[in-house]
Amino acid sequence: MSNITPVAGPRPVVGAAILDDLAEPTVLLAGRRNAPESLAGLWEFPGGKVEPGEDAREALIREVQEELGVQIRLDREVAADHPEGWLLGNGARMQVFTAVIVSGEPHPLEDHDLLDWRALERSTLQELDWIPADRPIVDALVDLLRP
Repeated sequence: MSNITPVAGPRPVVGAAILDDLAEPTVLLAGRRNAPESLAGLWEFPGGKVEPGEDAREALIREVQEELGVQIRLDREVAADHPEGWLLGNGARMQVFTAVIVSGEPHPLEDHDLLDWRALERSTLQELDWIPADRPIVDALVDLLRP
């Protein structure tokens, strides 16, 4: 029997595509990172790491509460070409879910210095300086919501 312990990869990550409405969305909430230095100034989907014992949806609800101070209701996943989600620059995989705010007003409490509601149009969204790994997710989200 081997004493080699399998090396665990990066923890899974979750992101929220927060919309103004699930049935007929018109805008998306994006957050501008203020840390770490390598990502500061870049835009992203709010969210974070899945903690041990959490499922993706529980983690995302918790992360958005911590980062933005709002309660969200999750809807559907923005499907990636891999069952564990979208590949990020650090090798982690991120699942992204559409969501709406059910209580509270979003504020950049943690990890962000600015929030912006942007029209749910590819050109308007892609004007933002997204974290590179999030750009294809933005396109997939528009394709999902504007077939």
